Amino acid sequence: KFSDPEDRLSGSDWEEDEDDVEAALKKEVGQIRASTKQNLRRFQSVESGANNVVFIRTQGIEPENLVHHILKDMHTTKKKKTRVILRMLPISGTCKAFMEDMKKYTETFFEPWFKAPNKGTFQIVYKARNNSHMSREEVIKELAGIVGSLNPENKVDLSNPQYTVVVEIIKTVCCLSVVRDYVLFRKYNLQEVVKSSKEDAQQNPSSLTEKQNSEIIKPETEEEEKSSKEVKEENK
Repeated sequence: KFSDPEDRLSGSDWEEDEDDVEAALKKEVGQIRASTKQNLRRFQSVESGANNVVFIRTQGIEPENLVHHILKDMHTTKKKKTRVILRMLPISGTCKAFMEDMKKYTETFFEPWFKAPNKGTFQIVYKARNNSHMSREEVIKELAGIVGSLNPENKVDLSNPQYTVVVEIIKTVCCLSVVRDYVLFRKYNLQEVVKSSKEDAQQNPSSLTEKQNSEIIKPETEEEEKSSKEVKEENK
């Protein structure tokens, strides 16, 4: 929850003449309507609490569908439509960034994608900002266990999963989403998704074919690789 300075009613607005009650009521109603209209905007910026991170609250819009549509359009047209935005991630749910809160919340949050009869292959990506008390390995292990408990047929796939569980920790808030085509859309990177296969191959030389290169995400560190293997083994 937050409020902008213009949302607040100043003390002077309430200091009306006692004999002019009708005018005071009209002004109060006008202030309330203006405040309500402001809070119901389709897109509203919210202070994220982290440098270089902009959080946009939406009204009446499913963020995962909106962001997927944007990435799909950029991937198809190869038209660069932004110079300053690196990644765009939808956030479908939030909870406190403590393990017990996250476990309790995700047991319900994951149901639309992973609870039987629904099933799919998945991977979990994790990033923390301004937070040092969470353990990346513990979070991935616990959340992967919850996905497996919802349906044993859910399997880890680090090469080309159907779903990617995005976990973004910002201070004491855990932001969650389950996205599609995370590999195809280059980790939802708006700068990379518009590159042609030829450009990508020139900037990232590899013995892999272009098709393989577009389908595989390598662990960023040895620690991540080790953690990914542990999760995969536990879900076999």
